[in-house]
Amino acid sequence: MRSILFSRIAPAAAAALICAAASAAGINAGERRADPDQPFVASPVASFTVPWAVAFLPDGRMLVTEKRGRLYLVTQRGEKREVAGVPKVVYQGQNGLLDVAPSPGFARDRTIYLSYVEPAKGGGGQLALARARLQEGGGDRLDGLAVIWRANGAASGGQPGGIIAFAPDGRHLFLTSGDRMAPDTAQDPDSAQGKVLRLLPDGGTPPDNPWVRAGGVRAQTWTLGHRNPYGLAFAPDGKLWLNEMGPRGGDELDLLRPGLNYGWPLVSKGINYNGTPIPDHDTRPDFAAPVVYWTPVIAPAGMAFYTGDLFPDWKGSAFIGGLRGETLVRIAFDGKGGADQAQRWDMGHRIRDVAVAADGALWVLEDGNDGRLLRLTPGG
Repeated sequence: MRSILFSRIAPAAAAALICAAASAAGINAGERRADPDQPFVASPVASFTVPWAVAFLPDGRMLVTEKRGRLYLVTQRGEKREVAGVPKVVYQGQNGLLDVAPSPGFARDRTIYLSYVEPAKGGGGQLALARARLQEGGGDRLDGLAVIWRANGAASGGQPGGIIAFAPDGRHLFLTSGDRMAPDTAQDPDSAQGKVLRLLPDGGTPPDNPWVRAGGVRAQTWTLGHRNPYGLAFAPDGKLWLNEMGPRGGDELDLLRPGLNYGWPLVSKGINYNGTPIPDHDTRPDFAAPVVYWTPVIAPAGMAFYTGDLFPDWKGSAFIGGLRGETLVRIAFDGKGGADQAQRWDMGHRIRDVAVAADGALWVLEDGNDGRLLRLTPGG
């Protein structure tokens, strides 16, 4: 079994799989109905063609990616300027230009990070992470674009992952990598697919990663056994949370701990698309189970923690966009590693990403050919 290879590399990490794995029970929030009362007013600000991610810059402007390979600077009044110099992407199905994140020192270094599926020799594409300097004046553009990490193999399937999250101290960068519809790769220690990677800001390998002595992909792996991770964010208390799409059922919200294996495709809270069963987490206590899961699914996408003042009751909550559910979900946390869905609202559109502005407004990005950028403020 491929997952056992990690145990042979790092016995201490293997023991952690058993001792620190989450409860196999979890909480199923899938059948809960949406709250009929929305405590916010959603104001459309701008629209995009198949947008994917939104990220705030220190001055309050936003960067918005479109999956077809376009990047925009956007003001909170909806003024848009396209940024040139974006890398060529494979735009097909779930693949394309994905996440965008300013560096923790953006005010000083003007650096941004992009994840995307880049064309590969011989066909298909591979997940890549690049950084560049954002230049303004005389035409907005990216200068010095350089790929600092790429997956060690091409694939033709979707489910690329690609979410970028910086540690609170800015010293490490985390990147989600989906299984590209090849489930076995999630348990293959030498494949970057189905993993969460922990990197240095220049793409290098941190010396304290769980399997750093093994080299290669293993050295950069933080967690494994993931299917299609589209949400990754640090809570105010420093805990790292991830959401990922399950198969038929079994969307997950996971508390990430270094060295843990989250089980895909050997265990799941869902079943295969052809109707065949998948063993539950309670059959394999060596795999970490989700804290919350959704059956039926919501198809979770972008995630952000709320730290603003406009909605004081929401401080410390996480917000997750639902694609299939066309919902916005609020998650409440108990501070001890537990969580539950607190509220869910029907937005009437697939919600691709969520972000929080400095003034406390919640911003959501709709999916689709005319996906709107909405500002949510108290009311309703």
